[in-house]
Amino acid sequence: MARTVLEALTRRRFLLTGWPWRGLGYVVSTAPVMLTALLLALPGLPWIALLSAVFEGRPPALGEFVALALLGGALIAGLGPLVTIPLSALERRRLSLVDTRAAVSGHRVPAGPHLMSWLRTRYTEAATWRELGYGCLTLTLIPVLYGVALSTVVLVGSFLAAPVLVSGGSPVALGWARVATPGQALPFALAGLALLPAVPYLLGLLAGTHAAMARAMLTTTARAELVEMSRSRARLVDAFEAERRRIERDLHDIAQQRLVGLTLHLGLARLDLPPGSPAAGALAEAHEQAKQLMAELRDLIHGIYPQVLTDLGLPAALPALADRAGIPVSVRVDLPERPPRQVETTAYFVTAEALTNIGKHSSASAAEVTVRRDGDLLVVEITDNGRGGATPGRGSGLTGLADRIAVVDGRLWLSSPVGGPTVLRAELPCRSG
Repeated sequence: MARTVLEALTRRRFLLTGWPWRGLGYVVSTAPVMLTALLLALPGLPWIALLSAVFEGRPPALGEFVALALLGGALIAGLGPLVTIPLSALERRRLSLVDTRAAVSGHRVPAGPHLMSWLRTRYTEAATWRELGYGCLTLTLIPVLYGVALSTVVLVGSFLAAPVLVSGGSPVALGWARVATPGQALPFALAGLALLPAVPYLLGLLAGTHAAMARAMLTTTARAELVEMSRSRARLVDAFEAERRRIERDLHDIAQQRLVGLTLHLGLARLDLPPGSPAAGALAEAHEQAKQLMAELRDLIHGIYPQVLTDLGLPAALPALADRAGIPVSVRVDLPERPPRQVETTAYFVTAEALTNIGKHSSASAAEVTVRRDGDLLVVEITDNGRGGATPGRGSGLTGLADRIAVVDGRLWLSSPVGGPTVLRAELPCRSG
């Protein structure tokens, strides 16, 4: 399936599809857009006056020339975006007529709800100035393209109507020739009939060219695809975390409770057997294995999703994690408020995997974990006094850590010279509210 009218033009069945009508709709709806763009002429009045004086052969003095040029530039830069921003929003919606791809604005979300925040954001981003450039094209280049194309369409129409136009006996100019009789007009009518199927192609080419310029200047295709990928990835992460919680809950509420019951029954059964009997020995061994299995299941449940993280957050969950690390780990958590759940979960499991890697690969005797807020970032730093030399390509789990952090659009930094120490720093976006 063609995604744009330009792609459809290359297909043999173009005239049998709806694309010619969509191209015609785009061309016709451009007229009110051009009329709206005329509002840009108001802040451009100094430039218009300057150009008029030059064309009339009375160029102004140098000082007046510079003053008018600077005044026009300042007015267009200051007031032009107020016209082109809504105009560009309309153009992005109009693109759907001839381009089925998503048309996403390149504008950022303002830092605050106030007007000054909106103005500061809009006047400091490149998307605004690209839209202003598109507004200038709408008043200059685009009318020229439409004029040439529509003149060609009018010429083909006049060829077709030539026999009717000369029926009154008056000569008619048809492009480069003049005809006065129906006989003279007949070849032009046949030429117009032959050219008639080319008109939809011409209008489609005009609409496609205009739309391509609009998409290049008013949209961010890569960002649209990235946003959709980010949304899809976020949905997968949320689904994964929900499944993780369900497994943890089922193991805790069903499997662990049944294992606790089995352990109690085995303990009571041991009391009914005489000590030293063969059955008592086998039952005691089964009882010990059940208790060991219960401890392993408890550790497994804690590794899937610790309940303390859900209930009390990182200040309580990370010290509990450090107690099971196998080496002394000092923990310092300095957070003014609890971060979002996904960020909090990522910080916890990044710390857990980092401490596991330290125990397996670093030969460290001590480690330190620090969690703090730095503006709109949650910063997690894990430091150890091991032998260093950690690299992502040596099976140290760093690639998995980087993938986990990338899920929340975070960044991972590593400093691990040979001989140590190793510092792992994760920066996770964590905007307040």
